[in-house]
Amino acid sequence: MSGNYVWILAILASVLFGFLLAWAGSDGSMQIYGLPLFSISVVFAFLIQWICFVPSFLFQTEKYFDLMGSLTYVSIIIFALVMSDDLGARKLTIGIFVLLWAFRLGTFLFSRIRSAGEDSRFKVIKTNFFQFLMTWSLQGLWVCVTCGAALAAITSDKQNSLGVFFFVGSAFWLVGFFVEVLADHQKSEFNRELENSGKFIHTGLWAWSRHPNYFGEIMLWSGLAVVALPVLEGWQHVTLISPIFVFLLLTKISGINLLERQAESRWGGDPDYQSYKRSTNVLIIWPFR
Repeated sequence: MSGNYVWILAILASVLFGFLLAWAGSDGSMQIYGLPLFSISVVFAFLIQWICFVPSFLFQTEKYFDLMGSLTYVSIIIFALVMSDDLGARKLTIGIFVLLWAFRLGTFLFSRIRSAGEDSRFKVIKTNFFQFLMTWSLQGLWVCVTCGAALAAITSDKQNSLGVFFFVGSAFWLVGFFVEVLADHQKSEFNRELENSGKFIHTGLWAWSRHPNYFGEIMLWSGLAVVALPVLEGWQHVTLISPIFVFLLLTKISGINLLERQAESRWGGDPDYQSYKRSTNVLIIWPFR
């Protein structure tokens, strides 16, 4: 029971943080039927997770977890764009950027889990009602925080002409997206070759960074925050936590920490891997160290 108590608290905490984000992002948000469009979108994101949790728990499957995360991005961004009564170039660009990223990541992760057959992270989690529900709830919060700045800009009622922030932020997004896609493609091709079975990748972008896909991910969300910045006002600036959240999530919470431990357990005794670690940056893509 003590374990369930922890999961229940985590669910309540995710809802509380979601509520606070909805409140902050709604400062300056356009209204729909008297309610802030930003808040409605946040509620929508959580509802999608909880609805999808039901059949996932009943059938004890995690195969659609990552896919539904990506589809949640798609759903709330399309919803916000459709309900917005002022679709300028900034809002459309932000929407297109998020949709491209979500479609690409969703198909990539879904095809990966179909090939693997299962996601080992969920072997125990999916058997516990509250722990599995907590995982889906956290995904709802992850979606809202990550795309918070983008969503705040799309739902903002503030007008602002395009300027240096738009073009610099867009350039950052384009470079980050290209890096992430290329890094994932290179690793997939590497793992597809039978002679690479059990080996670590150290070619292509992976020769300059041990996690170039994460570098691209952080870069593209930072770019979106820069594009969104000119139309944010008041408490909406809280949503600029988006790239900071992505950075902390990928470098301190899961992501790199988890993968580095796994790599060390597999190749820690390999002199070539130790040499690769010493000569290659953890995150930033840079040919010299």
